[in-house]
Amino acid sequence: MQSPRWWLVLLAGAAIAAAPVSSLAAKGHKAHATKAAATKIYTVTLQDMKFGPTPPKIHVGDTIEWVNNDIFLHSATAKDKSFDVELKPKAHLWTTFHRAGTYPFTCRYHPGMTGTLVVVG
Repeated sequence: MQSPRWWLVLLAGAAIAAAPVSSLAAKGHKAHATKAAATKIYTVTLQDMKFGPTPPKIHVGDTIEWVNNDIFLHSATAKDKSFDVELKPKAHLWTTFHRAGTYPFTCRYHPGMTGTLVVVG
């Protein structure tokens, strides 16, 4: 039997499939790819007041799992506002990218925390 939270994640993902990116939240378990086997999930860890390394590039349809291993509230917020995820301490959130582009991002709460994701078609 699937949990109601998993259904909420599936419905949210379907509702925003046309958007450049979508953010999906779940607590306490790993995301599972629901698209073709070619899509991948990459992890970016927030720790010690910084974003960990991002992959050199990802592909349209790939997902970033944001993991906050810090003791502070953080966000991963695209400068163009195409995604904005708020990460409580120990939270895991997922963002799936539906359009190619370069996405510089920062933490709303700690502007010195920055990174860039490159999404290719």
